Amino acid sequence: MSNTDELKKIKDEVLDIQGDLADLRRKEKYFPVIGEGSHEAKIMFVGEAPGEKEALSGRPFVGRSGQFLNELLEGVGIKREDVYITNIVKDRPPKNRDPKPEEIELYAPFLDRQIEIMKPKVIATLGRFSMQYIMNRYGLSFETSPISALHGKVFETEISGEKVKVVPLYHPAVALYNPGSKDELRTDFKILKSLI
Repeated sequence: MSNTDELKKIKDEVLDIQGDLADLRRKEKYFPVIGEGSHEAKIMFVGEAPGEKEALSGRPFVGRSGQFLNELLEGVGIKREDVYITNIVKDRPPKNRDPKPEEIELYAPFLDRQIEIMKPKVIATLGRFSMQYIMNRYGLSFETSPISALHGKVFETEISGEKVKVVPLYHPAVALYNPGSKDELRTDFKILKSLI
């Protein structure tokens, strides 16, 4: 079965999932945000959860932070369509609040399967929730420190016998509230480019 077929199965399962966020999605006529990009991507970006613009379109990172993500990718010569962008939580938490631990627990197995199917060489986490989840899930919990200490560093792990590099990054939304972090993100993205 192709990666596309396997990922379609995940989408179908997310559409049928039960829970508060899925109930809200159905009530508000939102879409789940499964992921977007190349199904053979070497780099997978993992955010936390979709915002309202994402839930209205069914696409990840399409709001202001998504525009900045596009700018960061262009700045290092990486095409958005060549990477894969997803979130841990596939449905929008109300009022863009942080995802709750039980929501991460419910949706994370879908992310785990996306990683298993696609076998990216690099997983770039966007924000502290995805950093903590990926680091803990893939044997790097001994490294867990605040994102301010870990952003832009490269960690190696193995997933299903394949070497994978994990790069924690600030969430692009940080730059919208703290313009000084834009340069840090630009520097960190240069590290990503060097890994592929």
